[in-house]
Amino acid sequence: MKAGDLVYVTRAASVQFLRPIRFRVIRVLDWPTYDGWVWLEGYQVNTVGDAVSRRRIFVQPAGLTAPPAAVPTQARGRKPTGRIRR
Repeated sequence: MKAGDLVYVTRAASVQFLRPIRFRVIRVLDWPTYDGWVWLEGYQVNTVGDAVSRRRIFVQPAGLTAPPAAVPTQARGRKPTGRIRR
């Protein structure tokens, strides 16, 4: 794991994550932990990749996965008009 990696944090990584989150890693903290666990510092991100919260999380790297593909959304601030643009 390195800075910039985007991971999906679920209960497989730690029981505290009842709801999975997307997490952008800033760094792996060099803090003493139990064998097989790490502290990560980074940002929780939403489905479009915007940071919503800076966090430090305690997880098992073996339980981290790649996030599911983001669902395409319409351009921000635009409402569909029902007309076809040409």
